[in-house]
Amino acid sequence: MTKIGTSTIFLCLFCVQIKNIMKKLAFLLLIVVTGLNGFAQKDSILFAGEPHFKNVIQLTNSGDNAEAYWSFDSKRITFQRTMPKEGLLCDQIFMGLVPTNNTTPFIYKPISGGKGRTTCSYFTKDGKHIIFASTKGGGDDCPPAVDRAKYGNKYIWPLYNTYDIFMADTNGVVVKQLTNAKGYDAEGTLSYDGKKMIYCSDKDGDLDLYVMDLATGKEKKVTNTLGYDGGAWFSPDGTKIVWRASRPKTDAEIADYKALLKEGLVAPTSMEVFIANADGSNAKQITNLGQANWAPNFTPDGKHIIFCSNHEYKYGFPFNMYLMDLEGNHIEKISRDKGFDAFPMFSPDGKRIMFSSNRNNGGTRDTNLFVADWVD
Repeated sequence: MTKIGTSTIFLCLFCVQIKNIMKKLAFLLLIVVTGLNGFAQKDSILFAGEPHFKNVIQLTNSGDNAEAYWSFDSKRITFQRTMPKEGLLCDQIFMGLVPTNNTTPFIYKPISGGKGRTTCSYFTKDGKHIIFASTKGGGDDCPPAVDRAKYGNKYIWPLYNTYDIFMADTNGVVVKQLTNAKGYDAEGTLSYDGKKMIYCSDKDGDLDLYVMDLATGKEKKVTNTLGYDGGAWFSPDGTKIVWRASRPKTDAEIADYKALLKEGLVAPTSMEVFIANADGSNAKQITNLGQANWAPNFTPDGKHIIFCSNHEYKYGFPFNMYLMDLEGNHIEKISRDKGFDAFPMFSPDGKRIMFSSNRNNGGTRDTNLFVADWVD
């Protein structure tokens, strides 16, 4: 047996201690690196698991920017923006030319005139006009916000009865008022041929969808089931519509829905995606995911629907974007922000996608606009 000296023992013990220390340092380094990676991902504009996005560009850098929708030539967008630091206390409509690279600034200008609250803007086919909803008929100031504490801090949307839909030129001059019913008229989008508008209104006592012929002003109510029917879009060929809808079923759910509606409010926390023919016939529910499934829109080829949902998350947050076929099958998650990804719209030429997101906001509540090349 080999005799081990005291110095050798101390050397071995020293080596063991060094080894243990190195393990601890390695573990601490792993934690630090993991934390840094997490921080980097939190402030990223492109996350792992987003292979459909390429050449992502952040267009805005502060405030609440949402519902950005393309012009038919795939060059410009309109969007709504709130920015108290700039004096924008409630949403106003802006228009801008979308850059094709990160070095060109996104320049935008106001369209809605700064009066009342505005929402849901959309280009006409010729690109010379924009439709949007505004409460300016009820006064120049922002209408009062909802006191959610009164309703148990539930997420509530106001249905301001002064909302009407207007058409303005690209300098913001209103040329026509499209709706004039007492109540909530908003959420308008246009068919790809530019001839029809679909919008949401409560003028008949419920939140339903109406299709208007822009040339004649004649319209047809295309939904008739109790619940919130809104946020509708035409398919590229004009034969179908897709929208979000709530369907209260129990006596308690129906009573709650009607009580809120009577106060000009709605709780959009339980919605599914529906599809129908453009005249409202053959309507069917194509998601059954639970929670809030909304902001649906057709892909340019008309074969798929992109939408926003929080169905994966027990507490209703975050929201991400998903892709599915027209039957609601083959659902694919396409965005990965841990906060809010929503309001997706493909450019009509199919090359790019626009959306709003909390990504890269430095831990604030800012929601910004992003555009990316779409990778099929």
